[in-house]
Amino acid sequence: MEEIRSGPTRKREQVRDRILELVESSPVGHPLPSERDLSKQLGVSRPTLRSAVDELVAAGVVIREHGRGMFVAREKVTQELVANEAVAEVPRASGAWSSRVLDLTTIAAGPRVGRRLMLSPSAPVTHVARLVLVDDEPIAIEYLYFPASVVPGLVARDVESGDLYDLLRERYGVRVSRATQSMEATVTSEQEASIMGVAPFSAALVFERITLDTGARPVEYVHSIYRGDRYRIVSRLALDAAASEATASTDGRLPGAHYPGMPGSLAGVRAAYRTSGDVQPAE
Repeated sequence: MEEIRSGPTRKREQVRDRILELVESSPVGHPLPSERDLSKQLGVSRPTLRSAVDELVAAGVVIREHGRGMFVAREKVTQELVANEAVAEVPRASGAWSSRVLDLTTIAAGPRVGRRLMLSPSAPVTHVARLVLVDDEPIAIEYLYFPASVVPGLVARDVESGDLYDLLRERYGVRVSRATQSMEATVTSEQEASIMGVAPFSAALVFERITLDTGARPVEYVHSIYRGDRYRIVSRLALDAAASEATASTDGRLPGAHYPGMPGSLAGVRAAYRTSGDVQPAE
């Protein structure tokens, strides 16, 4: 495993990614190297390594058993809000949004990011870490990756103002078409907590998104950490109960099956939906 050499923001992210590479390539319950061995392999201090492991343990990705070591945890249950593809309006979240770049550099993609962008691990990618603020208060840290060939000459001011997808279209001729985004609960690392002004291992939401252009080429991979005390996602469903029988018979859903978040009598019905981000007011 290659030793990590980079700035502090990127180093913590790389440690996390290297451990996740091991997790994603191993079966459930598989033992992971000890913290001592991992710190030697990655060339980082034990406290840095332990902080990354603590984050992944709190997020339910890794299991730590006293006297036995660390193991790959079971996969989380995945729930799609709407089957197949659907068009959804995503309204703008409340508040005045701005951002500040913490780091911008060109690096090798590595196995994990390379898989997401369909690139060789040695392929160059442009990595951006930026702090997102709402009404001048930190609310999130975003880690963005672009194939370096897609955004040549990208500088900090390009991603601190304006719409990123407008920039891709107008300067680079890249038109985004669709994206797959996941969201789950996590905690902030000590460094992320310090940057956002919250306690270490505070509740947070992690978003991961892969964006494709009109030619189905991955042009962006984003890993974002949002403060759990200031941000929530609201979904509004327009339920069509009359279509429930047709839905159950055409999409393979079984009567009585459980669909998390949906009342039993409505599970399996067709739903039009709208998703919005909602920033909570500061205390």
